[in-house]
Amino acid sequence: MPMSSSESATALKRTVIVAIFAAVAVVLSLVEAQIPLVGVGLMPGAKLGFANIMILTCIFFLRGRDAFVLVILKTLLTAFLLGTFSSLLFSLFGSLLSFVVMYLLVKWGGRNFSVIGISIAGGLAHNTGQLFAAAIVFKSTSIFYYLPVLLIAGIVTGIAVGFAVRYLVASLSKISLFEEFLG
Repeated sequence: MPMSSSESATALKRTVIVAIFAAVAVVLSLVEAQIPLVGVGLMPGAKLGFANIMILTCIFFLRGRDAFVLVILKTLLTAFLLGTFSSLLFSLFGSLLSFVVMYLLVKWGGRNFSVIGISIAGGLAHNTGQLFAAAIVFKSTSIFYYLPVLLIAGIVTGIAVGFAVRYLVASLSKISLFEEFLG
């Protein structure tokens, strides 16, 4: 069944938004990769999670499958630009777990959770997912000794990302492109 003109326009808008969000997420990941975090006691590969700003913002405006596509695009593009197979695996595990947790909290949690709380949960899930990937790659559970440090980092970065998302969602809500996606 062919789409109506209105449905086609909405689908095009969704595609444009996902493409813009993916581009911004990749740029944020590239900027973030230039910040050395090993010097402050975090394990190699630790990130601030700035790209999650775009993922969580997408979850607030678009459908779950749109945000899922954004997660995959961001993860693949960033891995190809910055990493290796193992970094792709770590990022994919972390990003997918983070996405699922944040999506479920937004869609099912309703107004019971703040944007900052959802972002913190996403940060914690991302770090946990990466540790599971590392445990698989290295065939060792001793990697989980990093969990306390990564959980603290996930809380701190989740707060920062949550504040950014709160202001970004409020700002984008005023732009006509996003009007029809406000729920």
